[in-house]
Amino acid sequence: MGFVVDSQEGSGSSNYGGQGSSSCSWKFLTRRKKVDSNVTNNNDNSHHGEQLAKELTVPHLMAIGVGATIGAGVYVLVGTVAREHAGPALPLSFLVAGLAATLSALCYAELASRFPSAGSAYHYAYICLGEGVAWLIGWSLILEYGIGGAAVARGITPNLAALIGGVDNLPGILSYQHIPGIDIVVDPLAAIMVFIVTWILCTGIKESTMVQSIVTSVNICALMFIIVAGGYLGFKSGWVGYKLSTGYFPFGVDGMVAGSATVFFAYIGFDAVASTAEEVKNPQRDLPVGIAGSLSLCCGLYMIVSIVVVGLVPYYDINPDTPISSAFADNGMQWAAYIINTGAITALCASLLGGMLPQPRILMAMARDGLLPPFFSDINKHSHVPVKSTLVTGLVAAVLAFFMDVSQLAGMVSVGTLLAFTIAAISVLIVRYIPPIEVPLPPSLKEPIDSESMEYGWSHLETNEKDAMQKPLVVKNLAIDKYVHNGNRKKIVGCVIAFICLGVFILTFAASSTHLLSSVRFTLCGVGGIVLLSGLVFLTCIDQDVARHNFGNSEGFTCPLVPLLPITCILINSYLLISLGGATWVRVSVWLALGVIIYVFYGRTHSSLKDAVYLKAIQVDDTIYTPTSFLT
Repeated sequence: MGFVVDSQEGSGSSNYGGQGSSSCSWKFLTRRKKVDSNVTNNNDNSHHGEQLAKELTVPHLMAIGVGATIGAGVYVLVGTVAREHAGPALPLSFLVAGLAATLSALCYAELASRFPSAGSAYHYAYICLGEGVAWLIGWSLILEYGIGGAAVARGITPNLAALIGGVDNLPGILSYQHIPGIDIVVDPLAAIMVFIVTWILCTGIKESTMVQSIVTSVNICALMFIIVAGGYLGFKSGWVGYKLSTGYFPFGVDGMVAGSATVFFAYIGFDAVASTAEEVKNPQRDLPVGIAGSLSLCCGLYMIVSIVVVGLVPYYDINPDTPISSAFADNGMQWAAYIINTGAITALCASLLGGMLPQPRILMAMARDGLLPPFFSDINKHSHVPVKSTLVTGLVAAVLAFFMDVSQLAGMVSVGTLLAFTIAAISVLIVRYIPPIEVPLPPSLKEPIDSESMEYGWSHLETNEKDAMQKPLVVKNLAIDKYVHNGNRKKIVGCVIAFICLGVFILTFAASSTHLLSSVRFTLCGVGGIVLLSGLVFLTCIDQDVARHNFGNSEGFTCPLVPLLPITCILINSYLLISLGGATWVRVSVWLALGVIIYVFYGRTHSSLKDAVYLKAIQVDDTIYTPTSFLT
């Protein structure tokens, strides 16, 4: 994780983007974009041609977030987790998982407010960590949304069949078809639904969000029916699910926590809100509210639905495949299955819309930066959305949904999301403690800058920093302050953040490796815990960098409890990543290896920062510090 150390110090900054010397042959991995606050405020993308339409407000963002988050999984997940892990404590599992997801949401809220541009975690990584990490995150997110969309589409056919009484009642063109000779069962309805959603997304962000709002509203109405009708049945029957001799925690607190790790993935989806940052009218105000509001609504619905379901039927009698409709049927309300199945179908459609929305924008952001062909960055002048990217992603998702049973690849979806959550938390630490202060410029713009002006500007910045540090936001530890100063701060703090990540990896690896000897596990856990806590104490005892106030837009939402909150977020997401299993990581490694090949032979040499030179921000005159391809 040495990429967090400012590689500019102690070397000629003008060589940073170059490829001329062997000593700088790997510097392209740490090339970082610089976002000026004026560019962030205005979101000026005129140099890219057509712009994305700024149409979204808080209700639109909540519709996107809730729709992308509440999929049909909640209609099945409550039964599986209650039977195998949590029992009647299922609502607490959803609460703990919601609190864990909130940590990532708070990190996303600050970054989306500070850097409101398309690309989500890819964009944040490019600004804070460098081009190499940004590419891997962007490439992982492409995989996540591609497989995720196909997996959701594949779930529509069985739910529609359940609504109308079986697969045999589906029209022939929509039902499963077996292709003789190659032994493949195709799903025409899944592909058709992907094409419909692709067309909706191509019409414009306002139009697609309106459809998203309608579909999500139907799903919420179905969940409200479950809550109200289920509550009536519960009071009528006496809530038999809570009157068990096993108590509220039949699997113990450990079972409840294990259940929270499973239902955590039911909260994935709020990151779709961040990907629309460039299309929000007031991103500093609306993005944090949209992210927090959608996550809070989802958590509340999850908890209340789970309270009702586990109260209607003893947890060991819950049907794992159709837990909600079976619970209603057991209480004499068989007809409720129609409403519940309708809710499941609309949940899948909303999730498909929300899942396919971010992918074209990530492709567009990567193409803007030169890491992918410019074909993907084209914005339609009529609909003001990346139509070409949307069509490509829709075609790929339709092919996957038509030919493949992607359920075995579902774990790969979680890798991209958890990596993005982890990188977002690391980015918050970098923004607060070692924000990059170099500005990438074309080589032709370096010479016109007057050297005396540069010297005055830098001295002026140092004076301002000294004045600001007289009133630190975090009380200094004088012992640490003797060794950490402006000359070595970035290197030391960068190494500390890197060691925190190393300690997290050691701790989570040892905790999840049950095959290791107990003595080895405890030793590794102790080493990782000590490294992690030492880094946490160090960051707590030093000032946050005053330069963060000039890094992006600092007037929006700020993440609380830094550094504790982002470090906890890194710890939770890393544990979930390691727990995904070796088979999932083997599949992901193949995809990442393909991405490395594409980056090495295309992205590295076509990057908009390929020939950039880096100067201190204060050295750059206002007439030069304008939006270019180097500043986006």
